[in-house]
Amino acid sequence: MKRGKKYAEAAKLVDRSMQYDVSDAIALVKKTAVAKFDETIELHLRTGCDGRHADQQIRGAVVLPHGTGKTVRILVFAKGAKIDEATAAGADYVGGEELIPKIQHEGWLDFDVVVATPDMMGVVGRLGRILGPKGLMPNPKAGTVTMDVTKAINDIKAGKVEYRLDKTNIIHVPVGKASFTEEKLTDNFQTLMDAIQKARPSALKGQFIRSATLTTTMGPGIRLNVAKLSN
Repeated sequence: MKRGKKYAEAAKLVDRSMQYDVSDAIALVKKTAVAKFDETIELHLRTGCDGRHADQQIRGAVVLPHGTGKTVRILVFAKGAKIDEATAAGADYVGGEELIPKIQHEGWLDFDVVVATPDMMGVVGRLGRILGPKGLMPNPKAGTVTMDVTKAINDIKAGKVEYRLDKTNIIHVPVGKASFTEEKLTDNFQTLMDAIQKARPSALKGQFIRSATLTTTMGPGIRLNVAKLSN
């Protein structure tokens, strides 16, 4: 894959043979953000889990103390009084059955998170093939299937992020934006790691976090010292 000049310059700042302490990695990752837009800083954790086993799956959500720096568009599936509640709480889109054809046939996907009340999951389930692969399907573990739509919306707007294993047993999750201070990024990182460490499956034998990398949207990966992340 051909990389541009800016990537090459940023890559020179990173010693590929090193595993950096968190504070050094955060300072360095900010320096490697050379794109013209405010890049997202992402954490990639390769785990020792085998997601093919239900008892080694990881899925959850946590509210980052300083948010993600991203404006999140929320779609809520609800009915009755919950429609008014969702609207009042600041949901960007609220509806029910009438939204199904819009998503299925018109390809409407102008939202980042989907919340649903439990009594709407029968309706939302019909969108599984569309929402599932995009990671948009509401899930009780992520707090997006709930009767308390106000809390769900408030948490998401405050900077709630979901973490889950992908098919290769890696967790990809945003830590914040390159414009954040090192202190804010460190707080967010620590909150994320605490939540993920607590989500370690009890069935897992051996090392939980095999490798950890910080990267910006367009920049090179910076490997972290896994031993100091406490397994």
